[in-house]
Amino acid sequence: MKVAVIVLADNETHEGLGRVVNAMVAVKELAEAGDDVRLIFDGGGTVWPGELDREDHDAHGLWASVRDSVQGACSYCAEAFDVTEDVKGASVQLLDEYKRHPSIRSLLAEDYRILTY
Repeated sequence: MKVAVIVLADNETHEGLGRVVNAMVAVKELAEAGDDVRLIFDGGGTVWPGELDREDHDAHGLWASVRDSVQGACSYCAEAFDVTEDVKGASVQLLDEYKRHPSIRSLLAEDYRILTY
């Protein structure tokens, strides 16, 4: 199975933390099952790579376990949320496939199922 998991939730609420954790748990389950899974941060979700990369973050261990599945973060949105340097600092690629955004069409064309959190 091919699945793209897109995190849109920002970090302004406890609910946002729950969403990014649930997204990473899904990625971990899919990866462990041998599925082709990609984790993408878009919109407000671009704030997460910099936060999760901090070793003192409660979800850092989970983050470390899914790092190999991270495709990247939206270039445009990282700039809009003023986290471009944080994304780069977390060694996450900035995606700019379609007008500085990740290409959803290319994922669909490659038969990826898309889950959003």
